[in-house]
Amino acid sequence: MANTPSYDSVPPSQDSTLSVPVSPTQQHPRSRKSRRSSLSEVPDERTSLLRSSRSRARIQSPIDTPRAYLSRNQSFAGTATPHGARYHSHHESWGQRLIQALSDRPDPMSESKHSILTDDRIWYDQFTSTDWVHDSIADAYRVKQLRSRKGFWGRLIVLFDSAQGWILSAVVGVLVALLAYCVDVAETTIFDYKDGYCARAWFLREKRCCPHGPCTDWRSWSEVLGGHPFGDMWTEFGVYIIAVLILSVLACLLTLTTKTVVPSAYRMSTLDENLAADYSQPADDNDSDSDEAVSPRQVRREFIDPNPPMVYYSAAGSGVAEVRVILSGFVLHGFLGVKTLIIKSVGLILSVASGLSLGKEGPYVHIATCIGNICCRLFSKYDRNDGKRREVLSAAAAAGVVVAFGAPLGGVLFGLEEVAYYFPAKTLFRTFFCCIVAALSLKFLNPYGTDKIVMFEVRYKIDWEWFELVGFILVGVLGGAFGALFIKASRRWALSFRKIPAIKKYPLLEVVLVALVTGLTGYWNTLTKLPVAKLLLNLAAPCEDDNRDDELGLCPSNIDEIPGIIRMLFAAFIIKGFLTTITFGIKVPAGIYVPSMVVGGLMGRIVGHVVQWIVMRFPHWGIWGTCPLLQESTCVQPGVYGLIAAGSTMCGVTRLSVTLAVILFELTGSLDYVLPFSLAILVAKWTADALEPLSIYDLLTNMNAYPYLDNKHKPIFTSELTDIVSRVRRERVIDISKSPLVPATKLRSQLELLHRAGELDGGLPILRDGILVGLIPAPDLEYALDNLEDEDNSLCLMSDIPNIDDEESQETDPTDFRPYIDPAPVALDIKSPMDLAYECFAKLGLRYICVLKDGRYAGMTHKKRFVKYMRELEEKQHKH
Repeated sequence: MANTPSYDSVPPSQDSTLSVPVSPTQQHPRSRKSRRSSLSEVPDERTSLLRSSRSRARIQSPIDTPRAYLSRNQSFAGTATPHGARYHSHHESWGQRLIQALSDRPDPMSESKHSILTDDRIWYDQFTSTDWVHDSIADAYRVKQLRSRKGFWGRLIVLFDSAQGWILSAVVGVLVALLAYCVDVAETTIFDYKDGYCARAWFLREKRCCPHGPCTDWRSWSEVLGGHPFGDMWTEFGVYIIAVLILSVLACLLTLTTKTVVPSAYRMSTLDENLAADYSQPADDNDSDSDEAVSPRQVRREFIDPNPPMVYYSAAGSGVAEVRVILSGFVLHGFLGVKTLIIKSVGLILSVASGLSLGKEGPYVHIATCIGNICCRLFSKYDRNDGKRREVLSAAAAAGVVVAFGAPLGGVLFGLEEVAYYFPAKTLFRTFFCCIVAALSLKFLNPYGTDKIVMFEVRYKIDWEWFELVGFILVGVLGGAFGALFIKASRRWALSFRKIPAIKKYPLLEVVLVALVTGLTGYWNTLTKLPVAKLLLNLAAPCEDDNRDDELGLCPSNIDEIPGIIRMLFAAFIIKGFLTTITFGIKVPAGIYVPSMVVGGLMGRIVGHVVQWIVMRFPHWGIWGTCPLLQESTCVQPGVYGLIAAGSTMCGVTRLSVTLAVILFELTGSLDYVLPFSLAILVAKWTADALEPLSIYDLLTNMNAYPYLDNKHKPIFTSELTDIVSRVRRERVIDISKSPLVPATKLRSQLELLHRAGELDGGLPILRDGILVGLIPAPDLEYALDNLEDEDNSLCLMSDIPNIDDEESQETDPTDFRPYIDPAPVALDIKSPMDLAYECFAKLGLRYICVLKDGRYAGMTHKKRFVKYMRELEEKQHKH
C-alpha cells in the first residue's frame, strides 16, 4: 500500500478520492421530494421499517424480494442497492479489471473517508469488522438474480459464475508457485555472494557453478582481492560481515517503506497493548455525559491530535498473525496490496540471503495471501464481497505452506488448523485443489534442481526400536519447553530492549545491531554459517544420505568422536537460539518456522548422539536387543531425533499439531515414523501449553492490539451480558417516538461521537417509546448523509409513513434513510449468559449485539468491546 503521510495532513472532512475498498453504486438524484404524509395508520414497534408501501421511496429490488433491504451489501461493493441493481450497474471489461487488479490501491488512512465520486461507497475502514451475515445475504440475492435469467446465455452465465472460484484457485496456485520459485532461486544465489562468485557465469550459485564439488570456476573473495588487506581468512570474514550488513540494511529500508500510520480516530480504541507507538489511552466515551454536537463538515482534529497515531509496517515479520486477523473478519488495510507483495518478496530475498536467523516459510503464507487478494479483483463476485473473498484467501494461505515445505496435505491442514476462521466443506475442497495446483506447478519449475517439491527430503531406511520411544518422548518434552521459553523470551525482549527510545524510534539501528551480532558470532561456527534450510537437512539426514555434507563431521565412525560432535552441536544450539530470539520481530520480512526447527534439530541431534553413545558404550545390555550389532554406529539414527525435535520445537512455538505431523511425514515419505512424529508432537503441545498458554501468533496479536476473537480457545464464562453493557445515552440512540423525521445535523453529530469512540463500524439503534425498532450502521449512515445536498436544513425519514402517495415512483429521495436501516438487528436479553454472546460473535460474525431488558432497549455491545473483555478475563484466569 502507499505510504501514509501524517495523520492530520488531510482533514477528514475534505473530499478526496478513495479506492480501497471501492463500491460502485448508482448515483442518487439530488431532487428533494415533498412529504404529504397520511397518518391514517399509526406505526408501532411491530411495524416493519422497510415493508413494501406505496410511497415514492419504495425499494426497487431486481428480483422483487419482500425484504429488499437485504439486497444491500456492506462489503467492498454490493449486489443491489435498494435504489437499483448495483452488481451490474457498471460493466467493466476483463482487461480493465486486470489493470485495476495489478494497480495498487491508495492507503485509505492517508485520505478522507468521503469521495469526489458519488458512487464510491466506503464500507470497511481500518480495524473495523466485516459483517458476515450481510455479506452472505447479499451474495444469496446476487445468485438468485443470476439464476432468474433464462435461456442458453443465462445458464452459461450461471455456469461461469460457479466456476470462478475454481479458476481463481488455479490461478492463485500457479502464481504462488511461480513467485516462490523466483524467491528461492534469487535467495540461494545472493546468499552465496557473501563467500564468492562464479567466474564463468556470475548469476549462478555455488552448487550450480560447481555441481560436482569444489572447482576453479568458483572464486572466493580472498582470491579476488589477493588476500589484501588482512590476509585470506580475515579478508573473507570482513567481506562476509559487510555483505550481511548491506543485505540486512537493504531489506530493512525496503520494509520501512510500507510504514502505515493509523490515526487514533481510526484505530481500535478499546485495546491498548500495542507496542508500535507510544500513545495515551483515550477516555472511554461511555463514561462521558457530553452530548456536544459537531457540525456536519467540521474537521475532527481536536479528537485525534491528543493521541499519537498507531504505526505498523505491513512487510515486516512473517505476516501470519495478520492473515489470521484478516481471515477472522477484521480489516487491516495495506497488508494484502500490490506494494506489500512486491516489497515483501524482494525484502525476503535480501533478508534470507543475509544469513540472519530467519526463514522464508512464514512470509510465504503472507505473500500467497497477497496474491489471492489481488487475484480476487479480477472477478466482481469476490472483489465486492468480503465474505466470499475470505474463501480465496484461505486457499491462498494454504498454498503458501505448500510452496514452503512441499507439503500439499500439510498446507490444507494448516489452513484448517491455523489461519482459517470459517472453513466449510466447499472451502476445504477448493483449498485442496489450490494446494495441488501449487505443488504441481512447483514440481514443474523445479527450484531446488532435484526434481522434488520439498525443500529437503530425507529417507530413513532403518526402522526405530521400541526402547527409542523414551528418547522420542524426551525430545518432545524438550521441544515443547524450548518453544514455550522462546515465546517468553520474545515477549521479554520486546518489552525491554525494543522499548529503548533509540531502538523504537530508529528500527534500522536494531537491524544493524542484530546483523552485526549475527555475522560476528555465526561466522566462526561451521553449522551456524549454513543457510537454515541446508542446516536442517544436515541435522535430519541419516549418515548414509548422499545429500548431506560430509565435511560437517556429524556422523561418528566410533564412540570417541561422539563427545566432540556433541560439543559442536551444543555451541551451535546456544548461538542459534540466541540469534533467533533477538532476530524475531526486527523490521525485515522474517519467518519463524524453520529457525525454530533448526534450534530444535540441534537439540534433538544432541539427544540422538547421547542415546547413540549409551548404546555403543553398553552394547551388552539386553534392552537394546540386536541394535548394537546392526551396523558400526548402531541402529540409532541421530537424524531421526533431530527431525522429531525440530517438529516438536516448532509445535511449541506455533502450537500446530496435526499439520506438523503431516508435514514431517511428507518430508520423509516414511510411514514407519508417523507414530514417533505424532507422539512427540502431542507431548510437545501438552508441555508448551502447560508452560505458556499463548502461541507466538497469539503473542503478536496481543502485543499489536489486533482485534482478534479466538474461536478455538473459549474462556470459562460465569458472567452475564450485563457485565459489558454500558448505560444508554441519548446521543447514542435515534428516538423517533415523536416524529419519524430526524434532522441531518443531529445524525451527523451522533455519527461523530461514534467515530470519536473508535466505532467506525458501530451503529445507532432506533427507538420508539423505548422499544428497539431498527438500527442503522455507521457506514450506511455516513454514506446517506454524504449524499445530502443541504445537510444543515434536511430532515431524514427514519421510519415508514404509510400512504404517502398512491402512485409509485422510480425516483429516489436522498433524505429517505429507510433503505439503510436494519429492521431486525440481533438482540439478546440483558440476563443472557456470556457464552451465548460469544457464540453469536464467533459463529455468526456479528459486529454488535443489541441488549434488551424486559423487552425494552437497554444498550449495545460491540465485538471489539467483547474482545477486550475476553482478553481481560483470560489474563485474570492465567494469574490464578
